[in-house]
Amino acid sequence: MSNAAENLPEDPAALKAMIAALQAENAQMSATLRAHDLLVQTLRVRIAKLQKQKFGPRSEKIEREIEQLELALEDLQVALAEAKDTAQEDEDAPDTEDQVPAAVEPRQRRRPKVSKDTPRERRELDPGDSCPDCGGDLRVVGEDVSELIDMIAAQLKVIEIARVKKSCRRCEKMIQEPAPSRPIPRSMAGPNLLAYVLTSKFDDHVPLYRQNEIFARMGADIPDTTLVDWCGRAMKTLAPLIEKIEAEIMSSDLLHADDTPIRVLDRSSKDKGLGKGVKQGRIWTYVRDQRPWAGQDPPGAVYYFSPDRKGEHPRKHLARSSGVLQADAYTGFKELYERRADGTAQFREAACWAHLRRDFHDVWTSTRSEIAKEALDRIGKLYDIERQIAGQSAEVRRAVRQEKSKPKVDAFHAWAEKQLTRIPGKSDLAKAFRYGLGRWPSFTLFLDDGRVAIDNNPAERGMRPIGVGRRNWLFAGSDTGGETLARAMTLIETAKMNDLDPQAYLADVLDRIHDHKINRLTELLP
Repeated sequence: MSNAAENLPEDPAALKAMIAALQAENAQMSATLRAHDLLVQTLRVRIAKLQKQKFGPRSEKIEREIEQLELALEDLQVALAEAKDTAQEDEDAPDTEDQVPAAVEPRQRRRPKVSKDTPRERRELDPGDSCPDCGGDLRVVGEDVSELIDMIAAQLKVIEIARVKKSCRRCEKMIQEPAPSRPIPRSMAGPNLLAYVLTSKFDDHVPLYRQNEIFARMGADIPDTTLVDWCGRAMKTLAPLIEKIEAEIMSSDLLHADDTPIRVLDRSSKDKGLGKGVKQGRIWTYVRDQRPWAGQDPPGAVYYFSPDRKGEHPRKHLARSSGVLQADAYTGFKELYERRADGTAQFREAACWAHLRRDFHDVWTSTRSEIAKEALDRIGKLYDIERQIAGQSAEVRRAVRQEKSKPKVDAFHAWAEKQLTRIPGKSDLAKAFRYGLGRWPSFTLFLDDGRVAIDNNPAERGMRPIGVGRRNWLFAGSDTGGETLARAMTLIETAKMNDLDPQAYLADVLDRIHDHKINRLTELLP
């Protein structure tokens, strides 16, 4: 800035012209920032509307538009941050008499947080022992400490395993330590490297060809074909653990279930154009989460792939399960709830109040219906009660629900039946009421069982990684690829639900699994 000040002209008229030009430029930048802000807000509203539509009949077109809009919004926000940073530099410049005040308020940002286990390095800036002005001795009166978050770049390391051979001077016997086991026999891949590759592909959704480029920047040429082989053989190594997670979770007597579409490359198709040979498969999840009612079993999630959405798939997944199943109104589950000859059913159905609420919310946002608004308010009061009993025992939850929630649920039922006589029978509002009233026993099951949640949000949270992944890859390469994705997510998402770093967990397991006794594999579960 001092150099720029030295180059300013002495002529007052020239200075005024420069100030006028800067004012015009500042005004133009402010207008641009306001336009960017308006566009950002417009995109956010559009994304919110599309996300609400997404909870109705699922549409690949809507999901793709959401992904494209979110990417566009991210780019806009980066550009806006850059522009605001430039505007802030102009604000920090020396004031002039005619300076125009900035029109854009700096947005409040959430301060980054790091784990208490994050390594710390102290860099001390000491002015020395003597005063630079008079030479007197200096004494410490305090210090100002600020923090800077920095990154230690990932680094590959070659580990040389030297097995020294020794011979006995007496009997001439050769002595040598046995070679340590490797995660993949006869492979150069160490456990930490394999864990990085698996987590990057199945949790961070970084395709292997991109990982190849990343490793090249680190100085290692690891071909795509080698990475593919490592992933496949590592998943085979981890298969016994995945099977144990599946057996344990699917034996639970209370499960959340959901599914989501996934594009799969159809190798049998004769159309070879982009998007022509792609079919729609499904990823299913079944979640056990007893944390809301202080249950003893650890949380976990199991994922399965299917080439379509036929009801035979969930029925096969749940063939050995029973108890309570919380899911949406998918007809493929209907057979699981039907009464058998002895009067019992494989599952009791628990419905999702969040699904019902979305139906009313869609009506309210499109029509501003007062009836829909009242439905939202009534359901909102049930959620207020749920927040108060989160983490309490099943007995406490049931008692509170019987005292506080049941009267509100009964009142909602009577009010809903009355509203159906006053509104057009073919309207979306009437459909929302009929959706709830037609499955009323499943909507009230949570009142009688403190373990049952008010909604199916645990399973919907389990589907979010698939939504994130779809932004990074267009489709799974085959049905087999979809199955591998599902099994990898079973291990990774279960680790995350138990507050484990999936990469550190996989590295530890891959390092130990071959030396672990097969009858004690449960000790390696996340």
